[in-house]
Amino acid sequence: MKHLKFIVFLCVLTFTVSCGQQKKYVDYKVKEGETMRMIAKKFDIKTSDLLRLNPDFGRKPGVNSIIVIPNRKIKTLGDAIASEALKDSIEKEESIRIEKEELLAALKKDFVVYEIKKGDTFYSLTRFYNVSQEEMIALNPFLLEGLKVGQIIKIKPLAEGDAIENHIYEDVIEENTSLKVALLLPFKTNENDTITSKDLFVKSRLANIVTDFYLGAEIAIDSLRKQGIQVDVNVFDTEAKGTKIKNILSENDLNENDIIIGPLYSEEAELVADSAKIPVVFPFYSKKQHLFSSETLIKTSPEKKVFREELTTYIKDNFTKGNLILVGDGEASSNSSNRIMKESLESHDSINVVNVLKPENGYIEKERFLNILKPIEDNWVILTSDDDVVVADAINSLISLPDSTHVRVFAINKGRAFDKIANSKLASIHLTYVSDEYADEISASTYLFNRQYSEKNNALPSFHATKGFDITYDLLMRLASGNSLKDTFNEGASYRIETKFDYSKNPLGVSENKGLFIVQYNKDLSLTRLK
Repeated sequence: MKHLKFIVFLCVLTFTVSCGQQKKYVDYKVKEGETMRMIAKKFDIKTSDLLRLNPDFGRKPGVNSIIVIPNRKIKTLGDAIASEALKDSIEKEESIRIEKEELLAALKKDFVVYEIKKGDTFYSLTRFYNVSQEEMIALNPFLLEGLKVGQIIKIKPLAEGDAIENHIYEDVIEENTSLKVALLLPFKTNENDTITSKDLFVKSRLANIVTDFYLGAEIAIDSLRKQGIQVDVNVFDTEAKGTKIKNILSENDLNENDIIIGPLYSEEAELVADSAKIPVVFPFYSKKQHLFSSETLIKTSPEKKVFREELTTYIKDNFTKGNLILVGDGEASSNSSNRIMKESLESHDSINVVNVLKPENGYIEKERFLNILKPIEDNWVILTSDDDVVVADAINSLISLPDSTHVRVFAINKGRAFDKIANSKLASIHLTYVSDEYADEISASTYLFNRQYSEKNNALPSFHATKGFDITYDLLMRLASGNSLKDTFNEGASYRIETKFDYSKNPLGVSENKGLFIVQYNKDLSLTRLK
């Protein structure tokens, strides 16, 4: 080994002398759309180093600007000399890599497996894979000594539906990272000039939503700054729908930012995306968001059809035998949902027939349930209706069945139709539903966020405040890695306070979040995350 080090030293010394007269740096002409981060990645150097070499240029130099970059020829020649000297070492590393891959392949036949990365914790792993720390240690006794980077561990025995490998996104912060963020939200100050900020909370529901989202985003930005990320925030009030957005676009170059969060309305989001070369984040759900076609747009809320697909997949993976019943309301949307789910479920090996019930004269008589439900067997009832009367009537019938008839009720989502129904009733039928939020109240991250928000705003965070935190923190943390946002989407899903972010591109090239949970009511009124 000493001889090898001496040979490498001679090679480097020879290389240094021979290249001493060569230029260390060369000029580079900036192409359209390129940023310093993109150029740094292209030439495999740090963004911070490139900025130091070019102090007269910002993060987004103009087209055809001449900047200085390290001479790649020198680096290439040096790599060639070093690689020859270290050939034996590389071959050993390759042997280790092959052995590691063979081990992974053998384990993957029977288990969901994972390689520990920097920053992983028992909490992050158990939350992502929905297993307990005790279960992981039982499969991997060496974990009693803690997690170590590079360890290959068994998460859980492989079950049907686990064949597709899931990945957790690893938070990485590039050294000396600075980000510029544009927030476009309708604070509607032009309509509230005489209202104090305190009264604004009770005067307008929209103002409540927007203000809460912003306050949550503020906590996220504060947290990122404490981790060494320089964040510059530009806030724009888009005011009433359609009145201000064009002026904002004409008077400001939003492309000077790294990301745009907002606007709130789908039409305005499309307008901004048409002129933007950077990611434009649509922070709330809209019935029109399926029409988005710009590749710069990012949808943070899953489409409603994804909820149905998630529930269908869960039932296929977990239903073995018994009776399946779909309950709709007779409306076109419910009929369509029932038809799609019925066809998909009946295509599964363990499911022969799926019964469908529709209201007659506005409701479903209890006798009609009794005619289909089977005593002793498992009866899984899937509510696809959003109608208040139909949902309430169906649940009242199902909670008053004979003791010999076992029923479990599922819903595509827990919409407003369930809000007026007592939780005790939902718990008695183990209501299981798809949700885009799940809060682990005992987690350290939830406790810390609630405390920070309460200390700053003298109130506990609302749903929209938590969304503001989750969306802002996740996107900026991904950008802080130094990679493009869409590249990070390929690196895995992430969990924040209440939200799972699992992005993929739709056929139009729009990035959309498909991160959802399966949640179940327990007898004690608590909630359990099943998936």
